[in-house]
Amino acid sequence: MPVKLFKSFETERLLLRPTGIQDEAFIFRLLNMPKWIQFIGDRQVDSVEKAKSYIQERMLPQLERLGFGNYTVIRKSDSKKLGSCGLYDREGLEGIDIGFAFLPAYEGKGYAYEAASRLMRAAREDFGLNGLCAITNKDNIASQRLLQRLGLQEEGLIRLEKDSEDVLLFLLR
Repeated sequence: MPVKLFKSFETERLLLRPTGIQDEAFIFRLLNMPKWIQFIGDRQVDSVEKAKSYIQERMLPQLERLGFGNYTVIRKSDSKKLGSCGLYDREGLEGIDIGFAFLPAYEGKGYAYEAASRLMRAAREDFGLNGLCAITNKDNIASQRLLQRLGLQEEGLIRLEKDSEDVLLFLLR
């Protein structure tokens, strides 16, 4: 059976490559950052082995099904993994959700904006998606500002079925 190749994307400083099993240690680190747990939620990924399972069970199926999903963001100058940015088919949302998370050392340097802008272009040009949405914790002011800078507009609070708290919904029309 041939290996299916999925598209990667580049910006001036970054490579966005579909997250794979080889990223298990990085995903373990990312999902256990205090800000991830506070603003996105505890995914109960408490070992590198569980991170591998998380990638296999939660990330790769959507990539296989739709051709897009979670991307590991890598700085081209030194091949450092900085964060993740993705296009997600999230249950309970109409449309595709754009999301991002970066290790603390790489916040505030424009990487999230650069990565998300490139994926927004890919959503239109490569995947034929017309509108996008985003959700964020109502206390995550930095994420809200970035979504607004990307051109998404706040629509108000919603609650997804499996969540216990409301989140802010943003739309790009």
